[in-house]
Amino acid sequence: MNRRDWLKTTGGLVVGFTFSGLPAFGGQTTPLSNDGRPLDPREVDSFLSIHADGTVTVYTSKVDVGTGMRIAIAQMAAEELGVDTSRITVVDGDTARCPNTGGTGGSTGLTRGGTAVRQAAATARQALLGLAATRLKRPVADLTIVAGEVRPAAGGRGIRGIGIGALVGGRRLALPVDAKAPLVPPSRYARVGQSPARPDVPAKCTGRYQYIQDFTVPGMLHGRVIRPPAIGATLVSVDEASLAQFPGVRVVRIESFLAVVAADEWAALRAARELRATWTDWRGLPGHDNLERYLRDGVVERDQAIVNRGPSGPIGDADQSGAALEAALASAKMTMAATYFWPCQSHASLAPSCAVADIRGDAATIWTSSQTTYGLRATLSRVFGLVPENVRVVFVEGSGSYGTNGADHAAADAVLLSKTIGKPVRVQWSRQDEHGWDPKGPQQLLDLRAGLDAAGRIVGWDTQMWIPSNRRGARILLAAQSAGIQQDSGRDAAAVFENGDPPYAADHVRVLAHWMRDTPLNPSNLRAPGKPANVFAVESFTDEIAAALGIDALEFRTARLTDPRALEALARASKVFGWQPRPSPNLAAPVKGLLVGRGMAYTRYKQSENYVATFMEVAVDPQSGRMLVRRVVCAHDCGLVVNPDALRNQIEGGIVQTLSRALHEEVQFDESRVTSVDWSTYPILTFPEAPSVEVILIARPEQPLWGAGEASTVPVAAALGNAVFDATGVRLRRVPFTAARVKAALAAGSRGSAVH
Repeated sequence: MNRRDWLKTTGGLVVGFTFSGLPAFGGQTTPLSNDGRPLDPREVDSFLSIHADGTVTVYTSKVDVGTGMRIAIAQMAAEELGVDTSRITVVDGDTARCPNTGGTGGSTGLTRGGTAVRQAAATARQALLGLAATRLKRPVADLTIVAGEVRPAAGGRGIRGIGIGALVGGRRLALPVDAKAPLVPPSRYARVGQSPARPDVPAKCTGRYQYIQDFTVPGMLHGRVIRPPAIGATLVSVDEASLAQFPGVRVVRIESFLAVVAADEWAALRAARELRATWTDWRGLPGHDNLERYLRDGVVERDQAIVNRGPSGPIGDADQSGAALEAALASAKMTMAATYFWPCQSHASLAPSCAVADIRGDAATIWTSSQTTYGLRATLSRVFGLVPENVRVVFVEGSGSYGTNGADHAAADAVLLSKTIGKPVRVQWSRQDEHGWDPKGPQQLLDLRAGLDAAGRIVGWDTQMWIPSNRRGARILLAAQSAGIQQDSGRDAAAVFENGDPPYAADHVRVLAHWMRDTPLNPSNLRAPGKPANVFAVESFTDEIAAALGIDALEFRTARLTDPRALEALARASKVFGWQPRPSPNLAAPVKGLLVGRGMAYTRYKQSENYVATFMEVAVDPQSGRMLVRRVVCAHDCGLVVNPDALRNQIEGGIVQTLSRALHEEVQFDESRVTSVDWSTYPILTFPEAPSVEVILIARPEQPLWGAGEASTVPVAAALGNAVFDATGVRLRRVPFTAARVKAALAAGSRGSAVH
């Protein structure tokens, strides 16, 4: 029995909707219901099921990658339906059960997925009240929903309510969403703004949670892919006799795609290690030490003025060359310039990527931790010749995510092997696979210039960035590339150019993107794509200007801000931190051999969303170059706060993860391959290095919500660099701030100097 028929017989209410006046989600791809009929987002049963026992199931293509999104969406639906959050189950990322509201990224899980579900629930609420009004012979305005029952709002003894499950009976309500259906006002919130326990945490804390790495299906085989020794190498020959000691292991070769498949995972792993193969030589990478020069000397596909505005507003195409900006800089009393660099970085997922695929004839099911199940379905169907309507992609949470790591590639490996073998195949990457072959957060090079008049007003600001081309196209799947299967070329169109302009008052501002035709390693979305690097440059440069003028860093910023929400975030964070106005650097005597400093950075995420102010204290050992971040204070304003505890977790996690990126993480590669392929060569932040983190939530329940999965990451590196400057007088403009790099910088310059 399929879900729709079951709901008919058990008295379920199913509500679906569309957004009038807004573009439809998912383009031309229509989800499939379990019985194969189209699951159109405009149909009534797309988003919300209310069962006869009063429990509720919510369906969304947005997936929970450890962010607590499921509990937050459950709270939003529960608020509108008048039920307890524990009565709601969220199904996410299953293309056979969930409507296509887009992939998970850009902090849109709640802003698109959650608000869509909430409006559906609000529509259902109005329908339930209407049904109850008929049954109770009372006006709708006199009724409310409490604890899953429709009751008279005024209460009273002897008046019984009607359960929402019992109210529906055996009928289904075919309702388009009412975009004007009233939402529960903030004054009546009983669930939104609270912190119910996340149901997934106990199992995760006790090792019982089923991640994709733990997932199995009956009759499943285990596959391991043998990667070439060089990124561009091709397969010459395979000696299958080298696996004579592994009976039952099958070798799969399709051009340069090479893998082994076995009934036992350990046998597959050992066979993959022992299989002898000959590959061509290949040397096509510049080496990570030459990456900055590679960018400056590389081919620019096109230039684009991302921001180009003057005192009166945006400047049109007539001044794309920046003539007005150059004139402003030429007239400035003081000019400054600096270059900042952010390296390639891995997702460094705690568990390597994994996927299971079962391809039977023209039907396919893929279990994956991909953040974009519908997008992956379309890509796999196109590349491997599958009919999209016959392909089901099911999200199973992975241990590590935050962008496009190796998950989609592992899924492609599994699909190719299952299609070839004719049985379900599980593909588990190794640590070396994950670090060596996952798509990378791209390198970014930024040149900044600024001019100030005699009063310290910024009369001109120029940011020029060298970044990978954002031309749209399918991701290049490693399996298809090795197997010689034709696929679209192109890259992720991540907005790596955002936040390249200062949030502070300036007469002329230009952000010019030099889109590079080539990039050494396959680029990908990595948490808050591009923004940590851009704000690292902008906020470090802002700090340099304040220091050159002898002005306190906070005072310099607040004097050039007018947005009251920005000023409140800065004021509240600085107060909790205990910021005392003074210029930087401090240049105080060492305390127990350590140089101690403080720094701060501010951003408005994408210049249109969250307000984040981050303050930091750091201690630097000048002898070794090692540093310890002692304390971080972050004020965070994302509008409506659905679940304060989950939000704090996201902010804390974003800060700690980005400290790791700023202190340690850099992909190293030679002319042939990535060489940082384990936790020794690609270290991450350790537990003893984790600082005290204090989060100040600025809740605004009357305001729209903004997603919070990324914003707290953005000012971290800048605040850290500014704190190091305050402690040492040395300006670090290149991430990561490794101990060796800090020690060399201190040795190269005296305290008070700037070091690239």
